Amino acid sequence: MNLSKENLKDKSFWNSINVKLPEYDIDNVIKATADKPTWLHVGGGNIFRAFIARVNQRLLDQGLTDTGIIVCGTMDYENFERVYKPFDNLTIICDLKPDGNTGYEIIGNITEAVAANYDIKENIERLNNIACSPSLQIVSFTITEKGYALRDADGNLFDSARSDMENGPSHPLTCMGFIASLLLQRFNAGKYPLALVSMDNCSHNGDKLKSSVLEIISAWAVKGFVDESFLDYVNDPSKIAFPWTMIDKITPRPSDEILERLTALGIDNLKSVKTTNGVFAAPFVNAEVPEYLVVEDLFPNGRPALDKGGVILTDRDTVDKCERMKVTACLNPLHTALAIFGCLLGFTKISDEMGDEDLKTLVTRMGYDECLPVVCNPGILDPKAFLKEVLEERFPNPFLPDTPQRIATDTSQKLPIRFGITLKTYMNEQPEKLASLKLIPLVIAGWLRYLLAVDDEGNAFELSSDPLADFFSNELKAKGITYGMTESVSGRLSGILSNETVFGTDINKTGLTPLIESYLNELLKGSGSVRKVLHSVIAD
Repeated sequence: MNLSKENLKDKSFWNSINVKLPEYDIDNVIKATADKPTWLHVGGGNIFRAFIARVNQRLLDQGLTDTGIIVCGTMDYENFERVYKPFDNLTIICDLKPDGNTGYEIIGNITEAVAANYDIKENIERLNNIACSPSLQIVSFTITEKGYALRDADGNLFDSARSDMENGPSHPLTCMGFIASLLLQRFNAGKYPLALVSMDNCSHNGDKLKSSVLEIISAWAVKGFVDESFLDYVNDPSKIAFPWTMIDKITPRPSDEILERLTALGIDNLKSVKTTNGVFAAPFVNAEVPEYLVVEDLFPNGRPALDKGGVILTDRDTVDKCERMKVTACLNPLHTALAIFGCLLGFTKISDEMGDEDLKTLVTRMGYDECLPVVCNPGILDPKAFLKEVLEERFPNPFLPDTPQRIATDTSQKLPIRFGITLKTYMNEQPEKLASLKLIPLVIAGWLRYLLAVDDEGNAFELSSDPLADFFSNELKAKGITYGMTESVSGRLSGILSNETVFGTDINKTGLTPLIESYLNELLKGSGSVRKVLHSVIAD
């Protein structure tokens, strides 16, 4: 049996293998969404299909809405051509439970998958039409932190961003330029209100999105491409809102083991692909069961009953506290620590790392002793309970095929949030305790050691994709910092650690630079040095 809309009609087959089907008429949803779109999503990756699209499907199943989600993307168009269209935009969600059981559900509410490719006229016309629809309430995003960036680590505009600002809205190259162009279409159609909802792991993600979009629009206004009234429209929260959110669900790249399980169930046409941009995708998503989506309730054109689909709606301050709890303390910094040391020590599964006493102790002590003390309790989620679930249930889940190599992707974009905010909080609120920090400095030193692309046995390995990995690797080499070096690195890191764009603060001002240099000295000494330093520090 192939995965297709037509074959979903054979309910007896899907029921026989315990696959939950959509409880609505897919064709009716496709028609209603085409006529009056309410929700456009940018970025068609795993977390979108496993969580965000599922929120909407839950509403459809309950009869609380009659429209689905249209998805578009500004890069990696192959994903739509190879993973969406051949399967009628259907996805099988595989819920991986810690007890080894797997739940299966087919997501059928993604009604269109449109590449935002300006070389394909009909695609852009369709997206512009959607943007002009008075019924549109939400444009949501899962494009990762780098999707919002217009500038490099030195604050210089990327060539693509400069092109968008200089050439106007007709053929943008960046995602932010594309969104600015869609907003212009909506403005010209009738100044209709809209919520632009970032669902990425960025601190104050709504502000990050707003800032980037407005920077492009402001440049257009200066050059006369748009009127100042358009800038006022985007700046008016009663017209265009940028709510903050916190999202959490681990959705690894497709697992070959899960593919084999699905094939054994009798589903014949599934396969995983790796796009030319290095993205791993498949018509199924394997993911953990726990999930959290906290959203500021700010929707000027109305919204569906998101709370009935599993979303926690609240105010901005509470979202901020939830996001800080997760991203700066209870999950993301621990993930990054496991990613860095997992790559150096040759691990290929996060769950296996949690079986390593040194690594388990590293993230447990860092979470409870160094991160949690400077996190506010958001009230709607308990930080200690959240951290306990992460350390005792989520990370150790042996059936979740997550890898340190995946988590290590784009680390340079993650460090300012995952560690920089914590360091700044100590500097501002508890400066006397900075000298007691041992594990956060160890992770920073570990990242610099990781950038040399040599593991703890002295073997070369491939760095995970990261826009600044080469830059910092070259910086280290230029300062003579290499694997196996015997001379001290003392005094060579101050320039690197002063980069506030990457570290979120000038680390030299924290007084931790000598400790990081000391750690790196030992980490560089040769085979086994990473393990030796790790064991020594966590035993101290």
